[in-house]
Amino acid sequence: MDFGYFHEEESEQFAFYRIPQVLFKDEKFAKLSTDAKVLYGLFLNRVSLSKKNHWIDDEGRVYVYYTLVSIQEDLHCASQKALKLLKELESYGLIERVKQGLCKPDRIYVKNFILLQESPVRSGENHHTGVVKITSPECRESPPNNTELNNTECSNTNLILSKSREDERELYRQYLYQSLDIEILKERYPYGVEEIDEIFDIILDVLCSNQKFITISGDKKPINVVKSRFMKLDSSHIQFVMDSMKEKTTKVRNVKKYIVAALYNAPITINNYYQSLVQHDMATGKI
Repeated sequence: MDFGYFHEEESEQFAFYRIPQVLFKDEKFAKLSTDAKVLYGLFLNRVSLSKKNHWIDDEGRVYVYYTLVSIQEDLHCASQKALKLLKELESYGLIERVKQGLCKPDRIYVKNFILLQESPVRSGENHHTGVVKITSPECRESPPNNTELNNTECSNTNLILSKSREDERELYRQYLYQSLDIEILKERYPYGVEEIDEIFDIILDVLCSNQKFITISGDKKPINVVKSRFMKLDSSHIQFVMDSMKEKTTKVRNVKKYIVAALYNAPITINNYYQSLVQHDMATGKI
């Protein structure tokens, strides 16, 4: 097959499935098969649709329906392979299947997770799921769930339920330090280490906030929506914020608020920002 090339912004025409980077980067998931990781991404895609379909149980926990036949069709595999992948995800605690009987399809709870250093994933264990202020199915002492529902933008956002706010922050720190490639950023920007640490601490402040709303550029946003956006950040967005601050010509009165707003908007403005720089350089003959 002779496929064409991408031009300018054509890559944005596609819809994408999201697979958490930690499934590929963390040693605890090293033996989880690539097909199982892809299937987990397909499950996450269905979680985002559950609220629209009102697939939420009496405890406020989101569930999905994903039949064996549908999995076979999506992954182009036989029923034996599809069943093997489901069992593999269950053994890692990434999904929980609940039988309904009467020939009804299983309810499947997709687990929201973070890797707790003191609590390794154990095969066959099931834990409470759901969304509280910050949740994790991997926590070994999980209290009953609150009924705070997922926003469609918050499908994989809130992660940790810990004994104290200090524990919570430390768990986020461990997870995000790796997923945001902070060490690599510091090597790449040796003169911007303090700035990187400041931005990283602000990200932690937002994710560990217990406020119901946070103000972004003068607009009050539900904290879960903001946390959702922050959990989608990667190292390129931090670089983008650093570049934006260098380009800022006017004095910033409240640096923290400016950084929070820049991080919140980064995923939807980064492409336009760098495209405008390229166009400027082309117009001035720099490239």
